[in-house]
Amino acid sequence: MAGTVRLPLKVAPKASRNAINGWMGETLKVSVTVAPEKGKANQAVIELLAEALRLPKSAVRIVRGETSTSKLAEIEGIDELELRRKLSA
Repeated sequence: MAGTVRLPLKVAPKASRNAINGWMGETLKVSVTVAPEKGKANQAVIELLAEALRLPKSAVRIVRGETSTSKLAEIEGIDELELRRKLSA
């Protein structure tokens, strides 16, 4: 049954490529190529997660840490087990 998952993130902006870099405990490490200005890095994170999880971008939101490298994403339409399976593949 799909629900909503809250996912702690550690984001590295201005990286050489967009990538999901693996888990650091309960936190997912993510890198994006864009600079953290005017929400561009947040949007890149949303797009990266949505693509990796095969969900619409509207299902992924940044709910905390908009201006920080430590963020909390809320993802609708997936459960914790499915999220971990797709992001660890």
